[in-house]
Amino acid sequence: MLAVLAWIVPAQAQNLDVKKSVLPNGLTVLALEDHTFPSIALQITFKVGSRNERPGITGLSHMFEHMMFNGSAKFKPKQFDVLIESGGGYSNAYTTTDITAYHEEFSSGTLDTVLRLEADRMRSLKLDIQNLEQERSIVKEERRVNTDESVEAAMYETLWNNAFVAHPYRWLTIGFMVDLNAIRLEDAKDYFRIYYAPNNAVMSVVGDFKANELFARVREYFGSIPRQPSPRPVPNAEPPQRGEKRLQLYRVAELPAVMIGYKGIAFTQADEPALNILASILSRGESSRLYRDLVYEKQIAASVSASNDSRNDPGLFTFYAQARPGKTAEECEQAIYAVIDGIKKNGVTNREVEKSKNGIRAGYLNGFKTNMGRAGMLCDYEANWGKWTELRNYVPRHDKVTAADVKRVADRYFDTRKRTVVTLIPEKTDSRKAAKPQSKEFARSTNQ
Repeated sequence: MLAVLAWIVPAQAQNLDVKKSVLPNGLTVLALEDHTFPSIALQITFKVGSRNERPGITGLSHMFEHMMFNGSAKFKPKQFDVLIESGGGYSNAYTTTDITAYHEEFSSGTLDTVLRLEADRMRSLKLDIQNLEQERSIVKEERRVNTDESVEAAMYETLWNNAFVAHPYRWLTIGFMVDLNAIRLEDAKDYFRIYYAPNNAVMSVVGDFKANELFARVREYFGSIPRQPSPRPVPNAEPPQRGEKRLQLYRVAELPAVMIGYKGIAFTQADEPALNILASILSRGESSRLYRDLVYEKQIAASVSASNDSRNDPGLFTFYAQARPGKTAEECEQAIYAVIDGIKKNGVTNREVEKSKNGIRAGYLNGFKTNMGRAGMLCDYEANWGKWTELRNYVPRHDKVTAADVKRVADRYFDTRKRTVVTLIPEKTDSRKAAKPQSKEFARSTNQ
């Protein structure tokens, strides 16, 4: 199986016959024909996320994720969904710290309609006080339910708020409630003009169409949208962390928990594949080191996880453990450190490394199964790396990782002086707030 995957995955990436066109206004378009089924996937990725915000307008990128579906000059509110769904399709969007993506999948005959819809909202999105206030209330409710009333999410927010002191990664994509209340219509208009311009966007289209016809339609519908000044670069002004930070979070909860974040790296850095494999060895599946030690053998944790959260700029390598009844967060924390120290001292096995690589290859290969999967990869690599062809290097970069590399990055990045720890202190109460049902607009969002 390993040999088969090692051959199939590079072949899938190398054989992509992608055609690229860049309009005079800067819009980049990637086209990949696949006539297997009469369907098409389209994604537009704007190179804007919460890292492009500033205090006072945090959460604005995510708010636009909602506002972009509320009408434009030629199309009334909600008509975007109606027209796509009438063609047998669907639409959605997501916001991260680094990008915002809008995507649709639909029948081949709906392509012209979708292009006209996308072009009109890029050119003339409906931005008025009614649209702003409607989505402000929805996003505030989303924050209340998914962050304020979620204990694990509150721990996650506390971790990032305190691990970073200067970089905009210190706030989540949902933003701070005080800023959601403070965003003005003028802020939204200025933000849209710069960050949702064609020269800050990448479009990928995959499926049943002819590339030359697609490019002609894109030039017709998008060509007259004016280019805007390039967005101001986001400086990585985060100072070095020179000591451990420890915080206690008091929340209504049944069980104690701990969340740990070590300063990490950007996804373009050379050590990123080794950190991904280390995260897999630590927490992927029931045979992983953390699960085997904390959950199965010591039986001190009900759940445990590890993740390498690398981004455009250096992020965090995070750990999370929830204690079992009768156990403490301190026991979980020390057990995590013991697992880390074991890797620093004795390394990992070749078998663990190969198992992790196999899972990475399989997950990567899974992205090629659908038009939407390929459209997303093409668009995101072009937006984040500057060229879609970098996706061809994903598996080879991980294949080069050795057991010695994994031990080396554990030694290098799990530095106690670059660690932030959040401990959950459970509190009891007689009353709980029930979560409200989600509206369609509320459920649309998926944030990182």
